[in-house]
Amino acid sequence: MQIDTLILGAGAAGLMCAAHAGGRCLVIDHAEAAGEKIRISGGGRCNFTNIGTSAENFFGQNPHFCKSALSRYTQWDFLDLVARHGIAWHEKTLGQLFCDGSARQIVQMLLDEMAAAGADLWLQTEVVEIARADGGFAVTLRRNGRDIGVAARRLVVATGGKSIPKMGASGFGYRIAAQFDIPVTETRPALVPLTFGGPVLDQLRALAGIATEARVTCNGESFREALLFTHRGLSGPAILQISTCWREGDAIEIDLAPGTDVAAALAAERSRHGRQSLARALGAHLPVRLATQIVADSGLSGNLADQSDTALAALNQRISAWRLTPTGSEGYRTAEVTLGGIDTGALSARTMECRAVPGLYFIGECVDVTGWLGGYNFQWAWSSGWAAGTAIASA
Repeated sequence: MQIDTLILGAGAAGLMCAAHAGGRCLVIDHAEAAGEKIRISGGGRCNFTNIGTSAENFFGQNPHFCKSALSRYTQWDFLDLVARHGIAWHEKTLGQLFCDGSARQIVQMLLDEMAAAGADLWLQTEVVEIARADGGFAVTLRRNGRDIGVAARRLVVATGGKSIPKMGASGFGYRIAAQFDIPVTETRPALVPLTFGGPVLDQLRALAGIATEARVTCNGESFREALLFTHRGLSGPAILQISTCWREGDAIEIDLAPGTDVAAALAAERSRHGRQSLARALGAHLPVRLATQIVADSGLSGNLADQSDTALAALNQRISAWRLTPTGSEGYRTAEVTLGGIDTGALSARTMECRAVPGLYFIGECVDVTGWLGGYNFQWAWSSGWAAGTAIASA
């Protein structure tokens, strides 16, 4: 079987690439359905992009690499595609865009676009072997129990990263890179809850279920979003965001009342309602259970009127600069994306093609480009898939 382009992976990037590659294009995936990560994302409504997307929202060894694709296929371009397919959407916090209906609408849109471009899709298909041959690639696929040889001029790797292994995620794309001597940067779980041990975990478990806005800082990066206490440690958007910056042994700093000088607020309240308990006064600025726990941990007792300015300043320090050292993360099991991947120094930023292996492309999550939480990683999938697809179509 001879084709122009073989795309490995029927996820967001792979489907987008197929919609633009043209010619004889085949997309294969081991899963029973295409776009499964799209389907489950955003609580089933798919946070398909973010209106604030820019290169500043991405991590990677080369922070400039993603600029080319993101600037040539923007969030507005994808939004136009969504509108053409009549998919209703709404904006949530911080520029996040979701389907009004189901994430399945995004999957179907991509399948329709791919079909219109003339691409084929084979599901429940495995890659047995890949080899370089005759200016292209000889790939053995296994489908319905039989092996099929495919000769492709171009090979696009859109296999994703290691996150959410229960959906079949693996490091397959990195193994392909190793086969062709393409360097891969360190990979680790990202956008993932952080875990703790010992007395700190006991303290956090007592607060499980409480959510509050917080600013979390680590290694010079800060995110202000919701924080959630869990039985394993800390989660919520602020923690998922900072997990991308965190490394083993690093402490994180948490401001539980961002934008508020709690000491000044309590001092002002002391002059008006000094007879109330300290916990009750603090509960005006934090969830009551959290406020009660913080006061108990501080060793302070008595009413608000009994607290000195020094005591309130110490309490404020505990609230605004709470330092904790995680023992780890929940790992790829719950990580939304993989940090790191195919070294961007080996790729063309314009086409996503390997410089040393003409005809071999890497796109989407398997590349060392990782976005913030909030639709950014999907936009990278759309932009990198478009970049490779249009480059292939024009070659």
